[in-house]
Amino acid sequence: MTRRTERPVSATDQHAGPGHEIAAGYMAESEGAYKPEAGPGRGTDSGAGFGEGAGRRARSRTRSSGSPSSSRAEKGEPRDPVEQARNICLRLLTGTPRTRKQLADALRKREIPDEAAEEVLSRFEDVGLIDDAAFADAWVESRHHGRGLARRALVRELRTKGVDSAVIDEAVGQLDSEQEEATARELVARKLRSTRGLDRDKRLRRLAGMLARKGYGEGMALRVVRQALEEEGEDTEGLDEPY
Repeated sequence: MTRRTERPVSATDQHAGPGHEIAAGYMAESEGAYKPEAGPGRGTDSGAGFGEGAGRRARSRTRSSGSPSSSRAEKGEPRDPVEQARNICLRLLTGTPRTRKQLADALRKREIPDEAAEEVLSRFEDVGLIDDAAFADAWVESRHHGRGLARRALVRELRTKGVDSAVIDEAVGQLDSEQEEATARELVARKLRSTRGLDRDKRLRRLAGMLARKGYGEGMALRVVRQALEEEGEDTEGLDEPY
């Protein structure tokens, strides 16, 4: 009777973030279709979960075959490109949400065939492990409230992540002009003290430049900085000119 070897628990199995249950189910589902040979180091770098006898048998099979694929199996690398793609994606998704494009780029870099990559990426989208819309919403929420970024900067960042333009528009649409201006005022208030002692024009350039780097438009930046300086008693005459 063939003895069944339990699959070692990997870092992906321990992932507690969103989609973990789905990922675990997906991994279990794949076990029926793909049964890798037992061998030293299979599933972990240390080969945990395999006895000394199993290791000797695997080494004996490797010596007899001498094929590159056997060598890859020894190192714990699956032969099936679909399985390779699945493992790569699950590792990358552990603890960090990613867009479909980010994962596709990673698979291409690892020379995974396009057909295998497309199969895995589509499957991950079907089960909710890849969700660019949710990624974009979370990104806008985090980067606006955490870093004070305006819509223009958020759009640039999401484009670099490969998010579709329509999805980006919907995500940044949750920020209105009033919310942006309120955040800009908070940013200026925090930076204002460090500019005291400088002449008025230098304070203007420094504060408005800080807002510009975070994606705020020139008109809003000038208005917010001018009001902040006026509250400190600065003469703001002539500050309507572009900085």
